[in-house]
Amino acid sequence: MLPPAYPRIQLVNSFDELLATRFEDGVNALCWPRELAGDFAEVVETLAAGEGITPLDEATLESLPLSAAGKLAIGVMLEDLRLLREQGRLPELNCIRAYPRDEEPGVVATDVYSFHADSAPVEADTWLCTYHGAPSEGLRQEEAQRRIDLPGIRAALLEEFGGEDGEEFREYLSECSYDLHYAPLPGAQPFSFGIGNLWRIAVDWPGSLVPPCVHRAPENPPGEPARLLLIS
Repeated sequence: MLPPAYPRIQLVNSFDELLATRFEDGVNALCWPRELAGDFAEVVETLAAGEGITPLDEATLESLPLSAAGKLAIGVMLEDLRLLREQGRLPELNCIRAYPRDEEPGVVATDVYSFHADSAPVEADTWLCTYHGAPSEGLRQEEAQRRIDLPGIRAALLEEFGGEDGEEFREYLSECSYDLHYAPLPGAQPFSFGIGNLWRIAVDWPGSLVPPCVHRAPENPPGEPARLLLIS
């Protein structure tokens, strides 16, 4: 459920409206709220996916022995893939037990469990939908601070860099993606992307009129249902 009076998010009523609406006036996340038909839990159970991330393609999904409700869920996901591909996108559908963690956690975690912004060298956006399992979380820009701007973390990164706090250091922070990760401010209230909702969120690219949408993947403890996630 989205918090009331949340100026960074704009709700829309259709895929076409989601596609056509501009990021402007501070809005950096667009959401098409949906109540989806179909049994997505059955799809996950039938997949019996292993650990980590299992990519799903049409052939795999259509070959699953499912009830009518399970097949209805497959049809919903395939339709979303079709809509995005018609716009020249390259959407991926994954069954996710867990994402990779940083092999050697440093001063700033850079895996997707950390609040972060996506980035691109040209105009771009990110599309997301969680059909089953724990949904992604967002963090209002006013409730987030870049980790590299926290004095203690910046000092530790500068020591790791082994130089002065200048242009080369800033390039180092960018190359390591440290500048894309955020810490919640005291009292921050992350919001859920919800189940079934299709989101289009702003990324960090040169010339963007709005700040990027800060978000993260949810923790998925062992024994919890796997996620079915569309991302593009």
